[in-house]
Amino acid sequence: MSLRDILLVLAICAAWAGNFLFSAHALLEVPAFLYTALRMAIVALVLLPFLKPVPRAQWPRFLAVALCMNVFHFGLSFWSLRMAGELSAVAIVMQSYVPMSALLAWWVLGERFAWRTGTAIAASFAGVLVIGFDPSIIDKPAALAAMRAAAAFLALGTVLMRRLGGIALATQQGWSALIAVLPLLAISFVLEPDGLASLADASPRAWIGVGYSALVASLLGHGMYFLLLQRHPVAQLTPWLLLTPLLAVALGIVFWGDIPGPQLWIGGALVLGGVAAIALRALARSRTLAPAREI
Repeated sequence: MSLRDILLVLAICAAWAGNFLFSAHALLEVPAFLYTALRMAIVALVLLPFLKPVPRAQWPRFLAVALCMNVFHFGLSFWSLRMAGELSAVAIVMQSYVPMSALLAWWVLGERFAWRTGTAIAASFAGVLVIGFDPSIIDKPAALAAMRAAAAFLALGTVLMRRLGGIALATQQGWSALIAVLPLLAISFVLEPDGLASLADASPRAWIGVGYSALVASLLGHGMYFLLLQRHPVAQLTPWLLLTPLLAVALGIVFWGDIPGPQLWIGGALVLGGVAAIALRALARSRTLAPAREI
């Protein structure tokens, strides 16, 4: 990749890593599913003028992707972040969606993987188990369960998205956000009955978190990522995106006060090492399958 594109990848990783920190501050005051609904509402409002019709035949799958990604993945990830009270474990465990995606692609789409990828998948899942015994998370099993569920919904949405085609980024993001708002508000009404009342006392810090999550993490981050996808295959970009959890861990230690224990370091190394191995295998496979260029 060119230096410009490498800088864009670094900006994407920084935007997504910063979302953990800004959201953690906001979630001290705003409950998770309501916070997610506010994020989606802002994204939908910004993209509303750019929405185009989704092909009717793709609506069932598109609806499933929107619910998996924008309702259950984001809602549960922010819920786990609020319960965990720390950034590092959430940022690392969320990367387990990569081995989950490989397993789902094998199960749902019939894609095969070699024993090396299978070993990397097993290492990643073992890392999640090790993280569960870290002192910072061992007494918060619900937070760890929510992290794993959020990663599973992201993996499912990622696999389902592979069968969608011909939908521009603004249309996909805008409709997905619009679809998610009412389900998120309904979940918040049931699980967070005092959520709307909390908005009256929300500080500027909380609203800055909501704005950052919607405008920087969603619109800017995903917009730059879509731009890079037009220039490079996803297999080439995935290894670079592993910088996101590393930056999030660094932000958690420096600005949030995270104190990762040995289990988190060991488990994190297993998770990220497994994810890196899967990504590099996919990159090598894409280069092998690419047509030869004339010189």
